[in-house]
Amino acid sequence: MNKKMIGFIVGRILLLEAGLMILPLIVSFIYGEDWKYRISYFSVIMMLVILGFILSGKSPKNMSIQGREGFVIVSLSWILLSAFGALPFVLTKEIPSFIDAFFETVSGFTTTGSSIITDLSKISHSNLFWRSFTHFVGGMGVLVLALAVFPKNSPSSVHVMKAEVPGPTFGKLVSKLSATARVLYQIYLVMTIVVMILLMFGGLDLFESSLLAFGTAGTGGFGLRNGSILPYHSAYIEMVLAIGMLVFGINFNIYYFILIKKAKEALANEELKYYLMIVIFSTALIMINIIPMYKSLWQCFRDAFFSVSSVITTTGYSTADFGMWPVFPQTILLILMFSGACAGSTAGGLKVSRVVMMGKMFFSEIKQMISPNRVVTVKYENKPLDIKIQKSVAAYFMVYMILFTAILLIISVNSQDFLTAFSAVAATFNNIGPGLGKVGPAFSFAEYNDFSKTVLSFAMLAGRLEIYPMLILFAPATWKIK
Repeated sequence: MNKKMIGFIVGRILLLEAGLMILPLIVSFIYGEDWKYRISYFSVIMMLVILGFILSGKSPKNMSIQGREGFVIVSLSWILLSAFGALPFVLTKEIPSFIDAFFETVSGFTTTGSSIITDLSKISHSNLFWRSFTHFVGGMGVLVLALAVFPKNSPSSVHVMKAEVPGPTFGKLVSKLSATARVLYQIYLVMTIVVMILLMFGGLDLFESSLLAFGTAGTGGFGLRNGSILPYHSAYIEMVLAIGMLVFGINFNIYYFILIKKAKEALANEELKYYLMIVIFSTALIMINIIPMYKSLWQCFRDAFFSVSSVITTTGYSTADFGMWPVFPQTILLILMFSGACAGSTAGGLKVSRVVMMGKMFFSEIKQMISPNRVVTVKYENKPLDIKIQKSVAAYFMVYMILFTAILLIISVNSQDFLTAFSAVAATFNNIGPGLGKVGPAFSFAEYNDFSKTVLSFAMLAGRLEIYPMLILFAPATWKIK
């Protein structure tokens, strides 16, 4: 275990967070907020700078990173980023409890969108900005950003990126890892600016457009008003956000291939086809079921399409309290919570690619059982699916279900009913935001005790980092020196 290299990279990440915190500090000056906000952010920035320089002031002689170090760096960085990111909320006393502030910040960085805040009108502009900006930073990945902005990267940094980028497989877009990270962030930034501009055309100011765009880009879903998106009463804003969420739920590699004029190859992506089919059929089925509740077909479509887009991309914005819908559409949305969007996107969940692979593996097993002598090949993207990937997908699903069940058992002790407990775990573990029951769009996670909030914070981190980095961090064998 190269502990010095782990400390060095974590120190660089803390310095990066110090730089990012300058933005909410500037916002506090722009809106003429009380000095306590400026002092709070400045104090945390100084803490990060001092600790960052202590850890990364001197480069280690051994700069190599293996798989184990990559997992530890990623998980440790996300925990520390969230812990320090929570301090401005505590110091300004807008979220006095550190556990509550940590939950809120983890929810931001993991792009979950679950919240313990019951009245957003009492939160300052600087804290609202920082809260939503964590979505933007965490969407593409904090360490991916670090690889993009830091000038020197070790070839072994691929272990860091593999541990953070979601999906069953990982591939570099260009030969250099740092160049891949920059390409991803350039596409991500341009798309975010486009959403921001479109929202401004809808009558929103720069501040509100920026924060909603951050939530859309990171598929996070923190709102600025009580009631999420419903208070805007604008079909235009709803459609911009709904389409925006779907766009950010697509694998970013596809956008890169379109940019280099390989659109035909990009649009032939099998996962993309299934993703769009799921959205279309889910919206149609929900509309058929809830249409008696609406006077307008257009309003029915808007609420169904927006809810499907928000849930499958694990964003969490809402225009309707789908907790009041019949059981059938709620069940569809609950299933979408688990599937998630595409691998290589900013969304959470299992990912459509894994769901498709597991479906094909299941049917191939049925065929094999019917005809034992038959050679059955599982194909994905018109190519035989590697046995290693099949084992990886099956193992991930098994670990996913075991951990989900364990967290559900713990949370059930502090929940009022099974639906609330189940959807609370589904919403946090899959990085969605609101669930059903007492954690639905009209409620928050404030009623849970500190222990449950800590467990749910772990669930959000495990879900965003796809489980293994968090498990490896806390495994005793990880820290044995070899």
